[in-house]
Amino acid sequence: MMATDASLAAHLTAGGDADSHQDPFAEWQARVARELDLRLPAADTAPERLHAAQRYSVLGPGKRVRPLLVYATGKSLGIPENQLDAAACAIELIHAYSLVHDDLPAMDDDDLRRGRPTCHIQFDEATAILAGDALQVLAFQILARDPAAPADPARRLKLIEILADASGTAGMAGGQALDLAAEGRTLTVAEVEEMHARKTGALIRASVTMASHCAAVPDSRRACLDFFAAKIGLAFQIQDDLLDIEGDPKVIGKAVGADKEHKKPTYPATVGVPAARAKLLELHDEALAALAPLGAAAAPLVALSNWLVARRS
Repeated sequence: MMATDASLAAHLTAGGDADSHQDPFAEWQARVARELDLRLPAADTAPERLHAAQRYSVLGPGKRVRPLLVYATGKSLGIPENQLDAAACAIELIHAYSLVHDDLPAMDDDDLRRGRPTCHIQFDEATAILAGDALQVLAFQILARDPAAPADPARRLKLIEILADASGTAGMAGGQALDLAAEGRTLTVAEVEEMHARKTGALIRASVTMASHCAAVPDSRRACLDFFAAKIGLAFQIQDDLLDIEGDPKVIGKAVGADKEHKKPTYPATVGVPAARAKLLELHDEALAALAPLGAAAAPLVALSNWLVARRS
């Protein structure tokens, strides 16, 4: 099936046109921003420059996709929001640290992120490296001792385990290494999907899985949610790849065409743009089908999934 932009918009009917609702989950976005602000070091405490860089990197504009997945999963499972705040903050801090490091000259060498100078441009490279390091540590500190994390030590430990697995060489860091090693090479579709499953998909899956471990949830529900998260994670990355080709820099907040410039084997570069759009729809359908056992309770995840794959930024 070849999907055009018009067919994509028509395909996503249940809350799906991202252009007509730029922030359909604004309440959760605002909530996690408040919670992050409370947990980040104050900018006027020593070392001031490092703390300012941390706050700049975390509290700037952004979609907060991973915290949204935490809250939407919790909502679908009947878990109160205050029991999800620690997980939502921790995963956003890991994501923020990864962006700070990915933007460095030794990695993707980007000057803009979300319409603003990247951390190493706004501050300096050394400060950016330290800011990323500190954000990563803060994420695990929150899961270990934050009052909002589950009171049960076994649940806290499970959250730490999930986030560590998703962040390390089997997940995000490993995916970035594969991405860097792939520049200028031709990969198979399976290799591209493996790279995306680690670099982007691992934290997407962790967002959903961590939420499900904030309370007692049947293993059968967790299995459905994990399948959903794996599919929507790849769909999210394919949409990112397409936006780098067809997106509006003013909307995206960064230059487009970077993947082609760096000769990265993205999904559209590997299979072509029409086939990538078709795969995006296929993955989205599979993700929604996985939510069927949850019935009407899955509505927040359905709406969020629709928004994510139809977004323009």
